[in-house]
Amino acid sequence: MPTYMLLLHDDPGGFMSLSPEDMQKAIEKYIAWGNRLRAEGVILDGNKLKDEPGKVLRWVDGRPRTTDGPHTESKEVLGGYYVIRAESYEDAIARVSDCPHLDFGSIEVREIEIV
Repeated sequence: MPTYMLLLHDDPGGFMSLSPEDMQKAIEKYIAWGNRLRAEGVILDGNKLKDEPGKVLRWVDGRPRTTDGPHTESKEVLGGYYVIRAESYEDAIARVSDCPHLDFGSIEVREIEIV
């Protein structure tokens, strides 16, 4: 069965504007959603990424160069990921269409090519 990576993009200000009670409710939705898909054998892995610091590595002038970033001041950041199993892109999208992350941003769905 194909494996897909879900990349969770969001506006970092969206979570920061929540009250503590609303933040707790959002966390509970993520936990319930993840637990349901884990019980179904769909989710293989997933984690929230730390807000800072990040590093970007690029090849510059024949050498690797590391810079800080992306920064939370960015309009959109990669906030986390899940790895799931699904029969097809359509099945993957159907399985994650009720993910609570969609209240805060977008989910990029990419099939993982096993090499």
